[in-house]
Amino acid sequence: MRINPLTAIDFYKADHRRQYPVGTTEVYANYTPRTHRKGGALPGTGGGSEVLFFGLQFFIKDFLLETWNREFFAQDKAKVVAAYKRRMDTSLGDGAVPVEHIAALHDLGYLPIRIKALPEGTLVPFAVPMLTVVNTHPDFFWLTNYLETVLSTYLWKPITSASTAFEYRRLLTHYADKTGIPRDAVLFQAHDFSMRGLSGLPDVASSGAAHLLSFLGTDSVPAIDILEEFYGADADKELVGGSVPATEHSVMCMGMQDGELATFRRLITETYPRGFVSIVSDTWDFWRVLTEYLPTLKPEVMARDGRVVIRPDSGDPIKIIVGDASAPAGSPQHKGAIECLWDVFGGTVTATGHKLLDTHIGLIYGDSITLERAQAILDGLAAKGFASGNVVFGIGSYTYQYVTRDTYGFAMKATSGVVNGERREIYKDPKTDSGTKRSAKGLLRVERVDGKLTLFDRQTTAQEQQGELQTVFENGKLLREETLSGIRARVTANID
Repeated sequence: MRINPLTAIDFYKADHRRQYPVGTTEVYANYTPRTHRKGGALPGTGGGSEVLFFGLQFFIKDFLLETWNREFFAQDKAKVVAAYKRRMDTSLGDGAVPVEHIAALHDLGYLPIRIKALPEGTLVPFAVPMLTVVNTHPDFFWLTNYLETVLSTYLWKPITSASTAFEYRRLLTHYADKTGIPRDAVLFQAHDFSMRGLSGLPDVASSGAAHLLSFLGTDSVPAIDILEEFYGADADKELVGGSVPATEHSVMCMGMQDGELATFRRLITETYPRGFVSIVSDTWDFWRVLTEYLPTLKPEVMARDGRVVIRPDSGDPIKIIVGDASAPAGSPQHKGAIECLWDVFGGTVTATGHKLLDTHIGLIYGDSITLERAQAILDGLAAKGFASGNVVFGIGSYTYQYVTRDTYGFAMKATSGVVNGERREIYKDPKTDSGTKRSAKGLLRVERVDGKLTLFDRQTTAQEQQGELQTVFENGKLLREETLSGIRARVTANID
């Protein structure tokens, strides 16, 4: 689908130009996370009062540069003006929205706006703006908030996904430290399984890229593509994202139930005699796989140069992995999958005294995992004396799609403007609201105070030029280039 940037708006944006006071020449706005709908991070893991900023460079390169240049500035002026007029006339009424300002923008030849922002990968506290937008030409003051809706559609999801992934990273790091697992191993402990449950390929790409700021495992191939195209990543020189050969239920079913053991043997000795292979193991009887098939296959598993990863895919993940206290004592269900695997394959003991499965065997669980369930699993394993590194979590659309713009209360609001040469500090503070929607006032500056990003509003023009918000885009040009490696370094530095 080819997007017309002029109509990537809510209809009500179309005529705000005439609604501003006569003499308006500047509109200055900011994009800010306002609140956490879920109330913060998990107990004991830190965090919860910040979001991880990501996605601005994708928005700038893909929309402000490529789309605007290809679909507007490079097109015949009469053609694009006529197309805009048709869309407005057929939906709002003939002549409802004048088009002279559209023709003037085409004549100008570039987007006259300035975006100042924090570096991507920065943890941003609630109520602190991560970016500001202002027009640079007095005739195009209307552009600032004209871009609000599309900016929001590009940014809220990757920021939300990046923030969620970071909470998983923080959680897994906490339990790695607690149970004696190297922190580098955490990078492979959360694997992105969300693609089929997201809302189209652009959503997959941006959300999946956000996951890869904190982790290295993904099955969302477009996430790697977007990082190479827009964030300077190079899969020939760095691990952008990786996966392993894995089966699905159709593979196991095609081998038939009475041939399941033979299917396992063929996969680990013939198809994948070395390296990693993940095998879905609950097509029929997961506990039989653990207590009959794997003991039978132990010599073949242990002889491989690599790891066989068992994948349960149904049931209560806490009970499946950690064990079910209500099940008969000594039963596989009572022990849980990790203890059953330990009984067959054994392993080592970490410096903290926790058991870690032999490197030839592992487990991944990717059905309906949430932060709360992941914590319960890791806590349950630790209580039984098992290290967190015994399990990998598949993070799916249950995590990355059950969110909205309001999960972190993102909003772009104007706080300053110039009318007839005089600056006006503007703000909103609805009496009918709890205070969440109260906006800042005037020009804004963000500084670090005792290491924490802090907002200062009602600033002078000179003060607004100072601080952590730096110019990223101005007058149709990207002025600061972010790279995946640089963003990942900031993310890692944020881990306590």
